[in-house]
Amino acid sequence: MAQVQSRNLLEGPILGSLLTLAIPIAAANILQAAYQLNDAFWVGRLGGAAVAAVSVTTPVVFLTIAVGAGLAIAGSTLIAQYYGARNQEMVNHIAAQTLLMVVIVSAVLGTAGYIAAPSLLKLMGVAPEVYVGALGFMRMSFIGLVFNFFFFMFQSIMRGVGEARFPVLIVLGTVILNFALNPLFIFGWGPVPAMGVMGAAVATVGTQSLAAVIALIVLLRGRHGVHLAWRDFRPDLAYIKRAFFLGLPASVEQSARALGLTVLTFLITSFGTLTVAAYGVGSTILQVVMIPAMGLSMAVSTLVGQNIGAGNIERAAQIGRLGAWLGFGILTAFGVIVFALAPQLVGFFVPGDQDVIAAGTVFLRTIALSWGFLGAQLCMTGVLRASGNMVMTMMLTLMSQWVLQFPLSYVLSKHTAMGSRGIWWAFPITYTITVLVTLAVYARGDWKRKRLAEPEEELTERVTADIMAGESVRQG
Repeated sequence: MAQVQSRNLLEGPILGSLLTLAIPIAAANILQAAYQLNDAFWVGRLGGAAVAAVSVTTPVVFLTIAVGAGLAIAGSTLIAQYYGARNQEMVNHIAAQTLLMVVIVSAVLGTAGYIAAPSLLKLMGVAPEVYVGALGFMRMSFIGLVFNFFFFMFQSIMRGVGEARFPVLIVLGTVILNFALNPLFIFGWGPVPAMGVMGAAVATVGTQSLAAVIALIVLLRGRHGVHLAWRDFRPDLAYIKRAFFLGLPASVEQSARALGLTVLTFLITSFGTLTVAAYGVGSTILQVVMIPAMGLSMAVSTLVGQNIGAGNIERAAQIGRLGAWLGFGILTAFGVIVFALAPQLVGFFVPGDQDVIAAGTVFLRTIALSWGFLGAQLCMTGVLRASGNMVMTMMLTLMSQWVLQFPLSYVLSKHTAMGSRGIWWAFPITYTITVLVTLAVYARGDWKRKRLAEPEEELTERVTADIMAGESVRQG
């Protein structure tokens, strides 16, 4: 079945292939967001200090996850290209070695984070009534980092071979289980003691570890395009080094994006509670809108990667163009709807607060009609990433966040009469300039000449020899 699907992705109608991948990817992203919503729902029942404990932990953990996201992008890109090239041995080898790499990296980061948690919280100036809950939540989150990274990489592997639907079922099951376990561990019941804020992290780690075990079983059974054996996990330092440095720019990109948003938040808070509330509601709506855009971008990246691996460069270019137009059209349509219904959407989150509704409406109506540019840019970036141009995508993100958005936000808000509206206007200006630069890079066509899945005789022969040796031992 996996081979039939791969053939369809390489030869079938492009629009159908994109939607086949994008819809389940978007569904998985929505379900992943449900973890945070679930935690927020139950922790909110403990009061403001508990909510603050989770809030101060999230940015720190998100930064560490950004490192894993970059490594997963590298593994997914390599897998997609080798899968398109019909090199199953290298697909299996890359999958196992990338999993090994992310486990090692996550174990190191998790251990360092666990030890440094008290110092980090003191550095952040956490209030005494928040400290205990934040420390427990942060340390449990760092313990669960290895399971989080493992499943994140599993999703990337499945996406690389064009199987985006199966991980959705696992995520759905764990989200439902997490919703049941959260109140059990937070409030306690019977022999289970009440753990408070830390209970939310315990529930999440428990479900994530279950998801990681299921993912490992799936990969070892080999029914979804990747078939691993325990011997595949023997360290291949040459490949791990290659994948690490391929994924490093993507990790920097994700981290820079997170840091940029953190710095922007500091600027927003300088304008008072009303501006912060308007941004909070508006950015929540933007995050929801971004889910289908990110799903489409990941689908474009997978499809382009497989076709580059198969040598179908012109088809890869067609996928990029169609993806960019789809991204532009879908997010423009969302933008028009949000522009028209902005007061009602903000009012849904803050009913009755007319000041926040008015301020949130201004924010949304300033940025909404430019979302199409963001959708197109994300899809073109997916093409660059699929070809292995990780440094270029990193540079585009650094330009967008640190050269354009934050400096523009600061200058327009602090040095013009626009005030906080200057921050809002920095969004569409940044989207417009970034999409034009990305379009120029894409149109230049250098990405067409880069292929990661070149015949690597020495590595391929060594992997094949290891497999044959293993077969001989079993038959003997």
